[in-house]
Amino acid sequence: MSGVSPNPSFNTQSSASTSHKRSASGNPRPTSRVVDERRTEKVQVTTRETLVSRTRSPVRRSAPEERARPPDAMKHRHTESRTRDVPRAPEIEKPPPAPWEPEATLQPHTTAPLASRISIPPLASSAPLALQPKPLHELSLEAQEAVILEDLLFVFMGFEGQYIRFAKGYNPYEERERLSGPSWRILGGLDPSLQDLTQSMLRMATHYSALETFVDVQSRQEFGSVNHALCASIRKLLQDYLVMIAQLETQFLTNDTFTLHVLNVHTLPTSHMMQQVYALAHELLKRNALLDDETDESSDSGDDFDHILEQLREGGDLVPGNMTGKKICKGGVVLGLITKRLESMSGDPAARALLTSLLRDASRPYMAMLNEWLHHGGINDPHAEFLVREQRSIRRERLEQDYTDEYWERRYTIRDHDVPPQLEGVKDKVLLAGKYLNVVRECGGVDVSLQVKDVPISFDDNRFLDNVNNAYAHANESLMQLLLTTHALPARLRSLKHYFFLDPSDYFSYFLELGSSELRKPVKSVNTGKLQSLLDLVLRQPGSIVALDPFKEDVKVEMNEITLTKSLQRVVNITGIEQGESLQPLTANQPVDNDKNASGFTSLQLDYAVPFPVSLVVSRKTVWRYQALFRYLLSLRYLESQLSTTWQTHTRGFVWAHKSSSRNLEIWKRRVWTLRARMLVFVQQLLYFCTAEVIEPNWQSLMARLREREAGQDAAPGAATGKPGSGGVKGLTRTVDELMQDHVDFLDTCLKECMLTNSKLLRIHSKLMQTCTIFATYTNWLSRELEKADPDLSGATKPPTMTDDQWRQFQAVRSQKSSSGDTSHLGGDAKDGSSDNKDEAARVAELFDVIRKWESNFSRHLQILLDALNHYAATETVVLLSLCARLSTANQGTEYAGLREDGEGGV
Repeated sequence: MSGVSPNPSFNTQSSASTSHKRSASGNPRPTSRVVDERRTEKVQVTTRETLVSRTRSPVRRSAPEERARPPDAMKHRHTESRTRDVPRAPEIEKPPPAPWEPEATLQPHTTAPLASRISIPPLASSAPLALQPKPLHELSLEAQEAVILEDLLFVFMGFEGQYIRFAKGYNPYEERERLSGPSWRILGGLDPSLQDLTQSMLRMATHYSALETFVDVQSRQEFGSVNHALCASIRKLLQDYLVMIAQLETQFLTNDTFTLHVLNVHTLPTSHMMQQVYALAHELLKRNALLDDETDESSDSGDDFDHILEQLREGGDLVPGNMTGKKICKGGVVLGLITKRLESMSGDPAARALLTSLLRDASRPYMAMLNEWLHHGGINDPHAEFLVREQRSIRRERLEQDYTDEYWERRYTIRDHDVPPQLEGVKDKVLLAGKYLNVVRECGGVDVSLQVKDVPISFDDNRFLDNVNNAYAHANESLMQLLLTTHALPARLRSLKHYFFLDPSDYFSYFLELGSSELRKPVKSVNTGKLQSLLDLVLRQPGSIVALDPFKEDVKVEMNEITLTKSLQRVVNITGIEQGESLQPLTANQPVDNDKNASGFTSLQLDYAVPFPVSLVVSRKTVWRYQALFRYLLSLRYLESQLSTTWQTHTRGFVWAHKSSSRNLEIWKRRVWTLRARMLVFVQQLLYFCTAEVIEPNWQSLMARLREREAGQDAAPGAATGKPGSGGVKGLTRTVDELMQDHVDFLDTCLKECMLTNSKLLRIHSKLMQTCTIFATYTNWLSRELEKADPDLSGATKPPTMTDDQWRQFQAVRSQKSSSGDTSHLGGDAKDGSSDNKDEAARVAELFDVIRKWESNFSRHLQILLDALNHYAATETVVLLSLCARLSTANQGTEYAGLREDGEGGV
C-alpha cells in the first residue's frame, strides 16, 4: 500500500488493543470499524454498493490510494467486513426505499441583515436506520467518553451528535421553540457517571442555541437600534464562544489526557456567562410576547388598544410575534432591564462585568440620540425608541394662522414608560433642553449648530449628568435671550395689559362711544368689520398711549355669542380652567337659549395675534384667559355706564327732578335713587377690586420676576457666548418654563380672585348683574309710569312747584312724544294689566310693588354673595375678604344686612 495513515490507531487491528489514541474524528476506532469506514468510502467512490453511510469525521484516504488497491484486495476486504458485521449484513443488502440526501439551502432575506440564512439541518432521528451509530452499551468506557466528547463539541455549536440529540417533541422549525432553546437527550447505554457530567454541560448548548436565534430575531428592524446594538454585543460574545469551542476541539484531537471532566472545567466560566446572557434574553423575549410563557397572560388581559394605536401612530411596529397588542420592548425599556439585572447581580463580579459591558454597548445608539437632542435639538429616532416623542404633524408653519400651544406641549412629549433608569431623575431637563434648542433653531436667533466635542457615549461615564445639566442651561439661556431681546417679550406683555385689562382705558372709552350705535344691535346684526375700522382709528389717535404701541396691528375685534357666565360655568363645571382652549370650538354647535338678548356690548371681545416663538408664552390658552378677564371687566364698565346714564336721567329729567305734591311719590323716588346708588356702589367697588387689588398687584409681581430674570441674564457673562458650562449657568435665575408657568399662574390667580372660577360665586354674581341691568334698562319705563302717577304732571294745568319755563319745556317734550307716537308702550310695558284708567293710588301702589321686588332681589342676592365671600375668604382666597368688606356697604341699613342663609332660597 503506497499510503499509510498518520494515525497509529488505523494501522493494524492489534495496535488498537494496546493503546488508546484518538483519530481525527475524535473516536477510538477498532480495526474492524476502520475497515468498515474504508469500505463505505469505496462504495461512495465506485457507486457499486447499495449502502449509503454518513460518518462524523472519517479518516479519508486519497482517491488515488483507493484506486491503487488491487480489485482482489478490495473484494477480500469487503467479504471480511461482512463476515465481522453479521448483524448489519441484512441491512446492507436490503435496498433502501428512497435515498436520504439532505442539503443546505439559503433562506430569504429578512430585516435582520446579519441573521443566519442557512437552512435548518434535518433531525438525526429522521436519518435511515443504516446510518444510526453503534449502541453505547456495546462500547467500552473509554470509547463512550471519546464519542460523547466528540458529540459535545458538535452540540455546543447547536448541532445534533451521534449519541446526543434533540429531545423528542422539539421542533427546530418553530421560532418560539428555538428561542427557548432545545432540550437534549442522550441515547441509552451511557455510563451514569458520564451521563451526569454530560447533562450538566448540555445547559450551555441550550443557551447557545437560544442566543443564536435571539440574535437573529432581535436584530430585525422593528426592534430598534438599542436591540441591534445589544445583539451585536451578544454576537461578539458568541464569536468568542465559538473560538473557545475550536480551541477545545484542538485539545481533544491532540491531547490524550483531555477528558470529559477537563472539558467541564474549561467550560464552567463560559457556561456561567451564557446563563446570564440567556436569562437577560429570556426576559426580553417575554416582554415582547415571543415566548409561550407570556401567551396565556396576554390572551387573558385582552388587547391593549392604547398601545396598539400608539404603535400604529409611530409607524406600525406591530410584528407577527407581537399581535397580542403589547408594545415592543425596545429603547429605554431594554436599557432598564439590563440596568435592573445589573443591580440584582451586583454581588457576582463576573456577571457584573458582563452586564456592564452589554449595557455600555447597548446604550451607544441611545446616547447618540440623546446627545443629538441635547446639543442640537434634533431627533434621529427611526424606530420610536427615544424617551422624547415627536409629533411631526405639528409644524411651525401652522402656528402662523392658528397659534396654539400644541407646538410646545404636544409636539415633543416624554414616553413615560420608555425612560431609562439613568434618565428618570433628569427626564424633564432632557425634554426641555431639546425643546428650547429646537425653538431657537427654527427661529434662527442663536447659533446652535456648533459641534459639541468630548460628550459621554455611555451611561457609566462620570460626566453624564454634567452633560445633561450643562446642555439644559445652555438651551435655556439661548431661548430666554431670544424671547427677551429679539422678540421683546416684556413689551408684548405690556401691550396685552393695555388692550385686555383696559389700562389705560381712554382709547377704549372713545371706541365704545364711536361704536355705540353698532354695539347696541343684536349680536347677529353687528358689523365686525366696521368695529375693526373704528378700533384701528382709535388706536392711531395721536395723544393716546397705545398710539405708540408697536403691536397695535395685532389686535382684532370679534364677537362671541356665548355669554361670559355660561362659558365660564362650562369651563369650571366640566373640564376645569386648564381646558378652556378646547371648549371654544365646541361652542359653535351649542344652542344659545340664554343668549337671545345678546347685543354687541355683551358679546364684544378682542383677539390678539402673537408670532412664534412668543406664542409659546402667550398661547391660545393664555389668550382665552385674557379674553375672559376682558369680557368681565367690559361687562362691569358697561353696567357702570348704564347706571351712570340712569343717574343722569334721575338728575336731569323733569319727571324725576320735579318735587311732586304727592308725598308717596317722593318717598318712592328716593327709594329708587337709593337702589340705584347701591347698585352703582356694588359695580364700582367690584370694578375697583378687580383692577386695583387683583390685576395690578399680580401684574407687578409678574413683572418683578421678569425683571429678576433679565437682571440675571445681564449678570451672566456666558449668556452672549451661548457656550455650555460657561458663566451663564451661574447667573441663570429663571428658566423659560418657569416664565411660562409664572404667566399662566398670573392669569389663573386673576381669574380666581375675580370670582370667575367658582361656580357658586358665578351664579350669584350673574343674578346680581342681571338685576342691575334690568333696573338700568327699565329706567325709561319707570319715568313714564312716574309721569302717569304724578297728579302734577298728568293734568293740563301748571303745578305750583314748577316755573313757567319748566312747564313750557315739559309741554314741549310731551307734545314731541305724542307726535312721535311714543304711547304704544303703555299697554306693552304694563305687564300686570295696568291701563291709563287706573287711579293715582293704584299706580303708586304698583310702583311701590315693583321697587320692593327689585330691592328685595338685589339685597338678598348681595347678602348671599357676602356670605359666600366670607366662606371662600376663610377657606380658599383670602383676598376676597377685602371685597366682602367693600360690598357690605351696599347692603347696610336693609333688612338683609347681617343675614346668613345656607342657600339661595327661591331665587
